Amino acid sequence: MKLIIVRHGDPDYENDTLTERGLKEAEALSERMKNIKADECYVSPLGRARQTADFCLPKMNMQARELWWLREFAPMVERTEKKGVAWDWLPQDWMAMPHAFDPDRWTEQPKLEEAGVREEIDRIYSEFGSFLEQHGYKKDGKLFIAERANNDTIVFFCHFGLECVLLSYLLNLPLFVLWHAAIAAPTSVTTVVTEERREGIAQFRMTSFGDTSHLYVAGIEPSFHGRFRECYTNEEERKD
Repeated sequence: MKLIIVRHGDPDYENDTLTERGLKEAEALSERMKNIKADECYVSPLGRARQTADFCLPKMNMQARELWWLREFAPMVERTEKKGVAWDWLPQDWMAMPHAFDPDRWTEQPKLEEAGVREEIDRIYSEFGSFLEQHGYKKDGKLFIAERANNDTIVFFCHFGLECVLLSYLLNLPLFVLWHAAIAAPTSVTTVVTEERREGIAQFRMTSFGDTSHLYVAGIEPSFHGRFRECYTNEEERKD
């Protein structure tokens, strides 16, 4: 099975839509996605993801079903600087957490516990696990049992924070590390496939992460949303 995870285009978060730049990115993305032979497509309920999918689906000759758990990761956490999304911590803070690099215990921190982060992770894992099981793959410990192995291609149109949650489940990686050590730019494409080297036992393997080659083909520089300034003195780039 192949899973293709697509982040929405450059966002206007206040209005939950795409910016003018995001619309151009989504059009460039659609030229790439028209070549994807998808068996099923799914989309976040949020406007910026649905608007991105609307560019792609007609060219793919597909429709998408909305799944609530593909929305952006919801909990807001009271951090030192301000209340914000669960993943947006300064490195000197999250790296100092006792279990930050443990894929199972990273939520054992008072601020995260207060915000219900573990509960939300478990809800998403449960929904995603059920989804995969319905499509032939049941997680057993760190591996997956290929109950009905297949070559289906499934596309998700969603969000960076949520994408990392899905990848942490598939790849058994600490979520804080994914959130902070990786960035999938707007309209980027991530591909994960199963490998079944012994019959009936599968693992998921990422063949590409955050690919934006379609933007370069269209002459568009990937937008900065999700990143922070490369050097502290780069005043034109996002600081917080």
